[in-house]
Amino acid sequence: MADIVTAPRGNEFVTRILLDHHLVDEESVRRAEEARALRPEVGFVEALLNLGLMDEKRYLAAFGALLGLEVADALPVDDIDLSLFGDLPITWAKQSFVLPLRRDGERVVVAISNPLNLGVLDDLRVILKARIEPVLAPREVVFEGINRLYDRKTGLEGTAGEVFQDEDLGSIAHEIEESTKDLLDVTDEAPIIRLVNSVLSQAVKERVSDIHIEPFEKHLSVRFRKDGILREVLRPPKRFQASIASRIKIMGNLNIAEKRLPQDGRIRRVVAGKEIDIRLSTVPTTFGERLVMRILDRTSTVLELADLGLDPELHDRMEDLVTRPHGIILVTGPTGSGKTTTLYACLVRINTPDKNILTVEDPVEYQITGIGQMQVNPKIDFTFANGLRAILRQDPDVVLIGEIRDKETAEIAVQASLTGHLVFSTLHTNDSASAFTRLVDMGVEPFLIASSVLAMVAQRLVRVVCRECRQPYTPSAAELETLGLDRIEPTDTFFRATGCPACTGTGYSGRQAIYELLIVDDTVRDSVMRNADAGQIKRAALARGMRTLRGDGVLKIRRGVTTAEEVMRVTQGDTD
Repeated sequence: MADIVTAPRGNEFVTRILLDHHLVDEESVRRAEEARALRPEVGFVEALLNLGLMDEKRYLAAFGALLGLEVADALPVDDIDLSLFGDLPITWAKQSFVLPLRRDGERVVVAISNPLNLGVLDDLRVILKARIEPVLAPREVVFEGINRLYDRKTGLEGTAGEVFQDEDLGSIAHEIEESTKDLLDVTDEAPIIRLVNSVLSQAVKERVSDIHIEPFEKHLSVRFRKDGILREVLRPPKRFQASIASRIKIMGNLNIAEKRLPQDGRIRRVVAGKEIDIRLSTVPTTFGERLVMRILDRTSTVLELADLGLDPELHDRMEDLVTRPHGIILVTGPTGSGKTTTLYACLVRINTPDKNILTVEDPVEYQITGIGQMQVNPKIDFTFANGLRAILRQDPDVVLIGEIRDKETAEIAVQASLTGHLVFSTLHTNDSASAFTRLVDMGVEPFLIASSVLAMVAQRLVRVVCRECRQPYTPSAAELETLGLDRIEPTDTFFRATGCPACTGTGYSGRQAIYELLIVDDTVRDSVMRNADAGQIKRAALARGMRTLRGDGVLKIRRGVTTAEEVMRVTQGDTD
């Protein structure tokens, strides 16, 4: 493919236009030419964009006006004729940033990010056997359009239909392809590989947290957990069980011959340009191996404190707590309630060069730049307690312990806080007040708990009602009574979840946390010292103005974030 900007005269011509339109300066031109000297196959414009030396939108606007071409900020991917994409290699389309949009008589309208790349336009003319009419679009828009269109073409249902009709399942391709290979680029693999890749691609597209593959007597069940709720997406015939299990175990570097013992593995893949980590777990059941895959997006960013959905008052209190010089802050809640996300947000808030922050976790789910993170390994006796002892010899200012599971870890955490360290950790309890009695049950003295703990934070995750299909309504008196409300304020808006294609029919899209923050003041500290039960501690905190989980959930209902049904579901048993 020839690019006119790779020729010296073409390069001078383009450079002059870019300079005349004030899109680049002489220094940017020099740096781009230096980069092309190392990689001459890269065009001059591409070099400028890759180095961030030129604003792409301004460039497209200038050349769109110069060449008389339309500039599109979005592409109608859902309306594109899939036949136009049939003979177009996806890898080449991504490298060239081109996407056919529609056939208009003898012409084909094509989105392209570089109007000067005449070689690509010539290739498209040959591949599509038609005259090409380019439309300009940013590279990111074209790239995303290619992934979405390819996902339409090779979606889970389509791939499953093809595979289920294929009786020749002898090849399950035991070789392990490179983890850097994008699953959307794989089109010529064995049927089972295409099916497994399609399941992973669909899960990443829907932002699924877990994939369950469960064997039963006469069939398999493939279920996705999204926003905390499981739903079945596929039911393969029983004869596919061994092939699917073997393929996934191969990807996770597990022993495919061992089917009697549980195994744990890790899979790393690239899906739609995203680096994805998958934690794989297998266990033997009556009807075969059950597989669960936890999906972690390595490209996703860790939330900050301001992104957690805290109301202003709660946010200010958390800001004050995480900037204290010493003490313990515990986050409580069941598995999957977002405790780690909250703790990471606290660490990000105080992560500055003048602080030494160390963590010991099981496992390390997301890497945070500037923080030392360690993963426990019980096989070599590297437990939370042993890791915490080692951390305290590393001169830390802030320590995060993934979970306090035993008396030894709890006592070391308390001693660390009393000797001038700020300690974050988690406990599995139903509410904030129960965390005190849990520590006492572990064997920690009440006076040590009272003097070291700054606050207990209980949390749950509620699903956010879909903005595309939510329906406003007026709640009944009985519903208001259940929520602890006397009346509806003029600023309140209650919504009901309905369901649409945007939320895959669930009525919800995404999740947000609800919180119960119990700050240890003199009243609570006195209750803990007297070894009061969780009920007494909670009543003392409520008298001091603490808002319960359900109370915080009600605030989010009134603001239109979630629904009454959702808050009641996750706060069963919680009362004011």
